[in-house]
Amino acid sequence: MENDILKKLLSVQQDEITGYVIYKHLSEIEKNPENRTVLTEMANEEMGHYHTLEKYTNQQPKANKSKIFFYRLLSRFPGVTFTIKLLEQFEEESQLIYGVLAQSYPEFTRIREQEEVHENKLINMIKELKLDYLGSVILGMNDALIELTGALAGFTLALQDSLVIAMTGSITGIAAALSMASSAYLSIKADSDNRDAVKAAIITGISYLITVVLLIIPFLILKNVFAALAVTLGIAAIIIAVFMFYYSVVKEVSFKKRFLEMLALSFGIAAFSFVVGYILKKLAGV
Repeated sequence: MENDILKKLLSVQQDEITGYVIYKHLSEIEKNPENRTVLTEMANEEMGHYHTLEKYTNQQPKANKSKIFFYRLLSRFPGVTFTIKLLEQFEEESQLIYGVLAQSYPEFTRIREQEEVHENKLINMIKELKLDYLGSVILGMNDALIELTGALAGFTLALQDSLVIAMTGSITGIAAALSMASSAYLSIKADSDNRDAVKAAIITGISYLITVVLLIIPFLILKNVFAALAVTLGIAAIIIAVFMFYYSVVKEVSFKKRFLEMLALSFGIAAFSFVVGYILKKLAGV
């Protein structure tokens, strides 16, 4: 076997044993018995691939400790589904290598099929409570970003006082959060959704309020209203990027498309509101 192929195999073999350790850990801390079974099966498959590769490399590379630490940390916060889907995305290079090797070594065809098909089926079997309410978080965050960035942009030119803008924005944000929570509750009740209507309403309202607080903070710190608005728009862009990355990994959709779409909506409405604020200011003669 050529040296460059051997190096690639050793790298893939290390990824397999690292995946085994991560999935094994996740299965041990998982409370849902069905999820635990799925994670255990995934861990066993990774170990099986590791031993298959060992027959070709005649080596036993150890797991990557830094990766294990990173993914264990992820599993505590974004959750198990996000963690394993992100891990699988970074193992796409392994599938390519398996595809090339399958031409000369038929045994790698089976491994590749397991990586591409079987593991995806297993991942989709995992049930995670926080994903059931992902729609509520999206509803609260999206509306807060679109409505409040627009409102704050309009207030900035119309009022031109950072504290007054912060106060007005806070009142607007709180009222809108309560309205969104109520709408979410009534919508879920009417649609006979499987989700708990009260819990979904609370999550929608809280996600809205958290976004409101983050967007208003610059106006409480900076006296220059235009600088505060610029920072607020920067915070909005960061919130969109972080959440859209999470969403794109979990739902397996294009991050770039979702991010640019949401950014265009928020910033477009902010620009329009800024112009409206300017027109109203001129008409009022303030």
